[in-house]
Amino acid sequence: MRIFGHYVRRRVLMLVLAELAVAYLCLYLVLTLPPFQPEVLNALDPELVLATAAVLLALMLAGLYEPDYLATRSARHSLLRLIPALLFVAGVLFLYNILVPASLFSAPAIGGGFLLLLTGLVAQRSLWSNFSEADAFKRRILVLGTGRRACAIESIHSDKGPDELPYRVLGYIATDGEKDCPDEPVRRLRLGCDASLLDMVREHRAHEVVVAIRDRRGNLPIQQLLDCKLHGVAVTEISSFFEREEQKVQLDSLNASWLVFGEGFRQHWSRLAVKRCFDVTASSLLLLVTFPIILVTAAAIKLESPGPVFYWQTRVGRGNEPFDVCKFRSMREDAEFDGVARWAVRDDDRVTRVGRIIRKLRIDELPQIINVFQGHMSFVGPRPERPVFVEQLTEKIPYFPARHSIRPGITGWAQVRYPYGASVEDARQKLQYDLYYVKNHTLFLDLLILLETVKVVLFGRGAR
Repeated sequence: MRIFGHYVRRRVLMLVLAELAVAYLCLYLVLTLPPFQPEVLNALDPELVLATAAVLLALMLAGLYEPDYLATRSARHSLLRLIPALLFVAGVLFLYNILVPASLFSAPAIGGGFLLLLTGLVAQRSLWSNFSEADAFKRRILVLGTGRRACAIESIHSDKGPDELPYRVLGYIATDGEKDCPDEPVRRLRLGCDASLLDMVREHRAHEVVVAIRDRRGNLPIQQLLDCKLHGVAVTEISSFFEREEQKVQLDSLNASWLVFGEGFRQHWSRLAVKRCFDVTASSLLLLVTFPIILVTAAAIKLESPGPVFYWQTRVGRGNEPFDVCKFRSMREDAEFDGVARWAVRDDDRVTRVGRIIRKLRIDELPQIINVFQGHMSFVGPRPERPVFVEQLTEKIPYFPARHSIRPGITGWAQVRYPYGASVEDARQKLQYDLYYVKNHTLFLDLLILLETVKVVLFGRGAR
């Protein structure tokens, strides 16, 4: 399902809405039942609504809606994340109660709310895990095509088998022009005179047809696909399918025509104006909140090793224009004494002790707020690369220059979805996320990336 241009999995959205309802109901009950607050309570009381929103935000920051986490059904695993998240909310409410003694949330109500929320959310998650993975709730798919790209639909996640995917492939339909076969010939279907595509859809009770034919000249049954669409069956091009399921633009299945004629890549002035306002506002708030951290970091760098506190380095920005990015120095001053640019690697011996800490917590990126104010960068966008790496990657990776159609960012979709990149293959993988962002960027997606960035900082994922 697309929400403001961003693909959100239906099962995740259903889980979020269900847990929002459970959190609201638990808090409402604890505030209305004796012995906590037996008075009549307005169902839309601001304190109740904000407390419910705080619970949902804490669950998001704890990573309880991440696909990798949702793949596990362990009750113990759920408790290890639920308990700290709810304790955090309880702590915030206790602090609020101290500052506002007349608030709805008294100490007994907060304690009772914690226990009721924990019980309700654990029970809700147990029910959800039992029902959401059932075949009856999975999207039923017929794949038009039998080649390598078609078969990749079931190997989209290397760590998951076909039964663990959120959809079920019913079969691969071969056309007259295709000779390749899937790994399981039993599930190969033949499109011919005896059975039309619509007949096959009805026979297998399919919800969607994914078009995965590589050579489509004279080999694409346009009229039959149109019949399916007119009868309410979703028809999806394979590049769009991978974009929806992986939330990235997969290069292996990409056609230039899909980029040209497909949705997205809109750079309207109103969107750019909203993004610029968001950049300045978010950067100002970040500077205000982290100013003490910036001062302490600057002092620690100066005390540990000789050299400047800040490190200026040429990067490539929007329209391939070079600019100087500002970061805290996290390496020795002679890290590139021979003038040769090198990728940062795990346990890099050029990184100082202070540098290792600030890299882990992403504090070294904070001075890039200056670049945002200058207009060279956005708060959210593709990470800017050095000119020498851009030159190399443009030669080796198709569509790499497309990431330079918007301003680079301090954080981005690739940064929160993929570990630190230190090779051409890593750059290729990250480009797929960057293209997704360039294609679909909105204020909604920027806010989601900010939430993901907080999780990355809290858990130190992907830093080097």
